[in-house]
Amino acid sequence: MGEIYTIATTFLEFVMGIMYIMMHFLFVFLSFLQFEYFNAVLINERDEEGNYLELGKEFILVPNEHFNNLPVNVSLSDVQVPTNMYNKDSAIVNGVYWSEALNKVFVDNFDRDPSLIWQYFGSAKGFFRQYPGIKWEPDENGVIAFDCRNRKWYIQAATSPKDVVILVDVSGSMKGLRLMIAKQTVSSILDTLGDDDFFNIVAYNEELHYVEPCLNGTLVQADRNNKEHFREHLDKLFAKGIGMLDIALNEAFATLTDFNHTGQGSICSQAIMLITDGAVDTYDATFAKYNWPDRKVRIFTYLIGRETAFADNLKWMACANKGYYTQISTLADVQENVMEYLHVLSRPKVIDQEHDVVWTEAYVDSTLPQAQKLADDQGLVLMTTVAMPVFSKKNETRSQGILLGVVGTDVPVKELLKTIPKYKLGIHGYAFAITNNGYILTHPELRPLYEEGKKRRKPDYSSVDLAEVEWEDKDEVLRNAMVNRKTGKFSMEVKKTVEKGKRVLVMTNDYYYTDIKGTPFSLGVTLSRGHGKYFYRGNVTVEEGLHDLEHPDVALADEWTYCNTDLYPEHRLLSQLEAIKLYLTGKQPLLQCDKELIQEVLFDAVVTAPLEAYWTSLALNKSENSDKGVEVAFLGTRTGLSRVNLFVGPEQLTNQDFLTAEDKENIFNADHFPLWYRRAAEQIPGIFVYSSPFSTGAENKSSVVTASTAIQLLDDRKSPVVAAVGIQMKLEFFQRKFWTASRQCASHDGRCSISCDDIAINCYLIDNNGFILVSENYYETGIFFGEVEGAVMNKLLAMGSFKRINLYDYQAMCRTTIDSSDSAHKLLDPYYAFLAAVKWIMTELVLFLLEFSLCSWWHSDLAVKAQRLKQTLEPCDTEYPAFISERTIKENTGNIDCGDCFKSFVIQQIPSSNLFMVVVDNECDCSFIKPITMEPIEIIKHNESLKCERLKSQKIRRRPDSCHPFHAEENARECGGVVGLNAQRTVILFSLLFMLFTR
Repeated sequence: MGEIYTIATTFLEFVMGIMYIMMHFLFVFLSFLQFEYFNAVLINERDEEGNYLELGKEFILVPNEHFNNLPVNVSLSDVQVPTNMYNKDSAIVNGVYWSEALNKVFVDNFDRDPSLIWQYFGSAKGFFRQYPGIKWEPDENGVIAFDCRNRKWYIQAATSPKDVVILVDVSGSMKGLRLMIAKQTVSSILDTLGDDDFFNIVAYNEELHYVEPCLNGTLVQADRNNKEHFREHLDKLFAKGIGMLDIALNEAFATLTDFNHTGQGSICSQAIMLITDGAVDTYDATFAKYNWPDRKVRIFTYLIGRETAFADNLKWMACANKGYYTQISTLADVQENVMEYLHVLSRPKVIDQEHDVVWTEAYVDSTLPQAQKLADDQGLVLMTTVAMPVFSKKNETRSQGILLGVVGTDVPVKELLKTIPKYKLGIHGYAFAITNNGYILTHPELRPLYEEGKKRRKPDYSSVDLAEVEWEDKDEVLRNAMVNRKTGKFSMEVKKTVEKGKRVLVMTNDYYYTDIKGTPFSLGVTLSRGHGKYFYRGNVTVEEGLHDLEHPDVALADEWTYCNTDLYPEHRLLSQLEAIKLYLTGKQPLLQCDKELIQEVLFDAVVTAPLEAYWTSLALNKSENSDKGVEVAFLGTRTGLSRVNLFVGPEQLTNQDFLTAEDKENIFNADHFPLWYRRAAEQIPGIFVYSSPFSTGAENKSSVVTASTAIQLLDDRKSPVVAAVGIQMKLEFFQRKFWTASRQCASHDGRCSISCDDIAINCYLIDNNGFILVSENYYETGIFFGEVEGAVMNKLLAMGSFKRINLYDYQAMCRTTIDSSDSAHKLLDPYYAFLAAVKWIMTELVLFLLEFSLCSWWHSDLAVKAQRLKQTLEPCDTEYPAFISERTIKENTGNIDCGDCFKSFVIQQIPSSNLFMVVVDNECDCSFIKPITMEPIEIIKHNESLKCERLKSQKIRRRPDSCHPFHAEENARECGGVVGLNAQRTVILFSLLFMLFTR
């Protein structure tokens, strides 16, 4: 026994000696990699002695307004390497070295087009070069989960659209850790699929088990909702029985063939992803029947576990079908190994030397934690990415189709909107764009955020379909025409909501649409009928126009482009007003300006100039405003010009945000005219629109009342709305005026036979949408009248004084209660799995323990679900009512049968306003009649049959123009590595052994 112990000890020392030598060779090799680069995580970091860390040299960062005030370096790019990769790996260092030349390209691009935001290069090796350079901060777990190869812009540029069937082995040998790794592999594959791809997941043992039984024998679009639906079903898989791979392969090939014949799907690349711990055969007969000799369906095989007994069979299957084989032993291996298939699918495009340019859907950048925080605090910036592949052009490697990476740049969506002058679209007009899948790129009604304490992004904000916003188009005529890149016109009556859906405007819109050449987008322009078709144009001299334009009470729409100040560096700090002045005086001949818009805004400035003197005289006349009830007077014109006069000091304003950038609804912006302008324009000329803003959060904005009216030039057939003017006053001041007026009677002695002071009646002042502005109970201000007087509102609806309009919100968020399990969610996150792999690596030294006794330990540690109920908000569809008065009914009376008594009421329209006075008998109790509320009701559509129909239904979409499924010159022999540890894991293992044996 002692001899055996001695031999074992000697052998162990020998092995460790070899390990030490190999480790030494590795360190010597790494020492030759002298190239240093700026690592985005390590820059400006110092050790305990105050020295800069390796790859973390001094990197100057300065806050830049163009980049959301983030500290950046506009002279240099820096490099991010994923947490699970070694930042001095030879392949990474080599790639960083040759991509250093991109620095000059990035800087030159930004100099030529300062509207650019981020520019970057995502390497096929995993590193990410970004300009301008910025410091990356790990999350609260010390992890940077970003891998550029997993982003949509990379995948879309690198590969063609694809139809994929994922086969998952759930036989008895896949129990425990292997099944967990298999599920994570499936989840990672789903991450690499986009809206142009189609997929299905089939689990198999001796039988086939579609993960979603409803989708038996078909594929579904890989949009976010569908992928999340399948992820939820992955948790239900369990291992048992015997794996019959031949049945699964037959089903997969048949599904791809049948689906291709339907004309749906990508009609491009096809692939079968096989995830298993072994295959007892190579299944030549199946491949000969379905796939040979053309081999149009690629086979990608993932061997789960450490055994290699069936490795040859799985590798042969991949190599014989132009696919790729890889082995996944741990959760930490999943991410990198899944990525390999993308580079195989990119080969045909690379061999064709096609630099296909792709555009992504609109999204909010969430790459950097600090950028995400700023977006939440300051407002998000929607952007689209333009990307194209970068590949090797060496003739000797042409057949290998070596993809070097993808280069891309972000384009803010608002920059696209600048090409469409808002003033030409009219008061309610707007522009919008959609993708080839019908998803919104930009639209005024797109709501990417919701609020619950602080702003948060909706999980499905990037896949909102046009039909969910322009929902009156029940047959989707507009949507389908735009998806099919047609040019034309479409008209329909629409119900546009304002003030967060509480008020509604009914109008008829004309939609004009066409495709945007060179992009997957289609553009639409909406013009509302009834006004805005004509506009008034006048001429004034430049001198008088400039004189009045420079008055202190004048402002121009910040988001409108009067002059393009982005073209030349010397113009970038100019305001629009400064640019107009320089342009008109000829001091900056290079400025490009909209001559028509400038001429019209000069005219507006001259015409509205007398208002300044008028408002000043009112302010000086104390008798008109002795109690400072009126605080602000304002005017806006069709050209984006505003005039504002304060009757109190800025610090005394009740509503500090009104007419500032904080109050987007009430100022001119790229999407719409101010709310008070839009509502006034919908009324008959001379009608004043009164409203009290609804309270939001802790800010009590309902303590003011705004009154506005449109100014129209009446000319027989034409009546263009040229401006809107209004005031904002204290609510208390407005209510006091009302009560004073209500006590004044026209009788000979001035006494009222009945008054609002009488205890037997209740008096209300409501607006044309049914909201209370004045009530004897102050706390009822801003509440819908139907909630206070449900019986009366029901009668008014029946009599036609008001009408109910049903509205739909397909971007709503509904509160729901779910079972929560933090550990289960972390299991499906490869980066949490990577952290857990530190513990795993220690167990790898003893393989026997790994496969048996430690398996249950691992499973119990990571997969235990701590069940608890959790309140959360999830996307949902809702239906809710809005109410609007009938203009033609000026007065009405009624009696309501309340059983023991009759409740009487009178409603009368107040002339020249949108207001109604309602007097209600208070002595008859009708409280048993339910109040009318405006609360939304969730549209329940999730029973099994409806859910199945939703999954199967596919809206009309347009396939991308480019498709590169295979190439005759492709070298299919590059189909998988040898079995064993990969380089990154070897480095980790050597380092660990060195630490263990030098303690």
